[in-house]
Amino acid sequence: MPTALNEQTGTVKPAVDKNKFSYRLIRDARMNKYVYIMLLPVVAYYILFYYVPMYGLQIAFKDYAPGIGILHSPWVGFKHFQDFFTSYYFLRILRNTLLISAYDLLFSFPASIILALLLNELRSKFLKRAVQTITYMPHFISIVVISGMLVDFLARDGLINNILSSWFGFTPITFLQESGWFRSVYVSSNIWQNIGWGSIIYLSAMSGIDPSLYEASKVDGANRWQQTFNITLPGIMSTIVILLILQIGNFMTIGADKILLLYNPTTYETADVIGTFVYRKGILESNFSYSSAVGLFNSLINFTLLVLANTLSRRTSDNKLW
Repeated sequence: MPTALNEQTGTVKPAVDKNKFSYRLIRDARMNKYVYIMLLPVVAYYILFYYVPMYGLQIAFKDYAPGIGILHSPWVGFKHFQDFFTSYYFLRILRNTLLISAYDLLFSFPASIILALLLNELRSKFLKRAVQTITYMPHFISIVVISGMLVDFLARDGLINNILSSWFGFTPITFLQESGWFRSVYVSSNIWQNIGWGSIIYLSAMSGIDPSLYEASKVDGANRWQQTFNITLPGIMSTIVILLILQIGNFMTIGADKILLLYNPTTYETADVIGTFVYRKGILESNFSYSSAVGLFNSLINFTLLVLANTLSRRTSDNKLW
């Protein structure tokens, strides 16, 4: 062990390893103490609301009864998992979750990139700001309000049906009462609500691209399409990959709150997902252990997908989360 001599006392003490993480952390905390003080509420939030509740995950393996508490509830092992895997609803909610998540990833994720590329090509600052403001606004509207607007717009005598019938001669459709339309409604509303907000990150990444690359490409005779595909997209590719990995990590956790506000028993066949199933079993039926087992299964799938996506990205490129 390295040692250091204290010249005042003449004693020998172990030398401090300045490469240790703990030493570097303490030194950085002293230099940036106000930054760490600002970070404390965020750390406390995640500890209290994300890590402390993990203690309750054990009820997924118990026959939990609120009257006797978590510790004294009897263990039942994987009984709740087996009940879920063999239940009548398992294939339906798994299929719906996978399909809605896949459609959302396939259509919603590229939409923000496309909007950012289009906004980046606008030369009129007024038009660019107007489009940004209009596309950002739905993100700040409450899910409850958004769902209420969708119910009104998609009603048989609503705005959408009035346009389709009066302009194009279509027969009015009860969108939210027909199971075949639910996934399209959900994904389309997600695009409308999040396309503007999602484009902010890509626009920020585009601002960091060296302008001299565009000037050099103009000298070489490249048009705007060629500049987009050969300069802009490669310049933001790392941002795209990181956000794609994060979205894959939440693949099974789709917006159950919006689905709860939009679906009904007539659309369960295509709208019922794991999140809504957990809500009905855990909150409405008070079957806490069973719903915890289903939720834990969902989280494990998300974690596995996140690790696989990050591993694949790390092996095929230099973009990774860790």
